[in-house]
Amino acid sequence: MSTIREAGAGAGASKVMPLPARAAANTPLPLEHGIARNPGMKLDLGFLESVRSVNRSALERRVVTLTKRRSIKADNQAAWLLRAIACMDLTTLNSNDTDERVRRLCAKAINPLRRDIVEGLGISGETIRPAAVCVYHPFVATAVDAIRGTGIHVAAVSTAFPHGLAPLSTRLQEIEASVKDGADEIDVVIPRGLVYGAKWRELFNEIVAMRAACGEAHLKVILGTGDLATLRNVMLASMVAMMAGADFIKTSTGKESVNATLPVGLAMVRAIRAYFEETGYLIGFKPAGGISTAKVSLDWLVLMKEELGRPWLEPDLFRFGASSLLTDIERQLEHHLTGHYSANHRHAMA
Repeated sequence: MSTIREAGAGAGASKVMPLPARAAANTPLPLEHGIARNPGMKLDLGFLESVRSVNRSALERRVVTLTKRRSIKADNQAAWLLRAIACMDLTTLNSNDTDERVRRLCAKAINPLRRDIVEGLGISGETIRPAAVCVYHPFVATAVDAIRGTGIHVAAVSTAFPHGLAPLSTRLQEIEASVKDGADEIDVVIPRGLVYGAKWRELFNEIVAMRAACGEAHLKVILGTGDLATLRNVMLASMVAMMAGADFIKTSTGKESVNATLPVGLAMVRAIRAYFEETGYLIGFKPAGGISTAKVSLDWLVLMKEELGRPWLEPDLFRFGASSLLTDIERQLEHHLTGHYSANHRHAMA
């Protein structure tokens, strides 16, 4: 339990807000499932100033201890890898994407593991699938049709992905078009220049407008952390995005030269914790770009468990942005069953 000061309340106002009860992964949740959607708050430059100090050395030391002192083996490792699948946004964002490629990706999302692996693990009665498929806007309708009735979400990258430099009106129209086609999650990218110039009001206003354009679709704000130069910029951009109403904050587009790294992720999840302590709202986190091995996915899951706790191991608060990660997880699960590694081509992908 944490003491929470309500956003907009007087300085003396406080209340105790426990973390909500959680359902199992991939279990359909009722609308009243206990996680109130982040409404955002007024841009509070004083609060922003209070979180601007970031100790890079301390974050890096913490990351080292997290990855070294947790050893997950055997059946426990298999269970954690199944959790990684449930928290995955299975993604294709290539210049050569086609409707058929997206249909194949959706087919893989519906049946992410080969039947013999499912039977070997004894999970035939379970439904373990990626939380969402993530595609460019032209393929949203194709994906919606392909996964209809499965409970898998459709996420669309939007707002002039990956650079975010189109006029705001154009970016908002793209969001509205994706929502109209059926996307229920929108991954937007911020113009990084607003962060370099510390134009927090302008960044805040843009994200507020994006949130409004999303309507009921959830908003995942991509910071492009590899382009932000400093962890201070990462922390401040994270906080502004949450103040503006982001449902998730996301590291990268996957197109930067440096994508998701654990020190950056640690800075972002501590921003999430600070926002929760300030407002009582739970914000999701999505690392993306360069997460391609089962071992790395375990490092991220450990980070979430240790820093934010068990609630952030559920797909409504944690996602991997991944394209090749599922293949390696499937290989590791086969190794767990047989003691042998198989070739990548034995694990069909799009």
